Amino acid sequence: MPRQPADPSPPGLRAWSVLLAVHATLVEKIEAALAAEGLPPLGWYDVLWALEKSPDGRLRMSELAHSIVLSRSNLTRLIDRLEDAKLTTRERCPDDRRGAFAVLQPAGREMRRRMWPVYRKQIEALFASHLGEKEAEVLFATLAKILKATRG
Repeated sequence: MPRQPADPSPPGLRAWSVLLAVHATLVEKIEAALAAEGLPPLGWYDVLWALEKSPDGRLRMSELAHSIVLSRSNLTRLIDRLEDAKLTTRERCPDDRRGAFAVLQPAGREMRRRMWPVYRKQIEALFASHLGEKEAEVLFATLAKILKATRG
């Protein structure tokens, strides 16, 4: 059987390709684990956690969209679903009629706490367990450097 030629792509392009595949695979498996426990999707966790970490459990919609890397329209639809589930509410911004805050509700805080053990277990099993301490430190530093450079 003939050997396959080595991938001629530069290492940076190969790393990008693997990063995308790893991310998609991990999210799919984490979503399945959450669903198996009767919990909402991972995107809900991201919003609830961002709100929980913020002062007073609230963020302007534009700040929230930036912190979880979603478009404004996708975030609006997600917040609609979180509001329907009574996990968040929206408040008008008093100094900007077009602006609004997403506000974490007690039920949202509780839901995020219920989701975390399942999410953490998946992170440890599917990701962290495959990295040595030094590898994790290098990966963290590399990704943090890229994030800093791209966010400006």
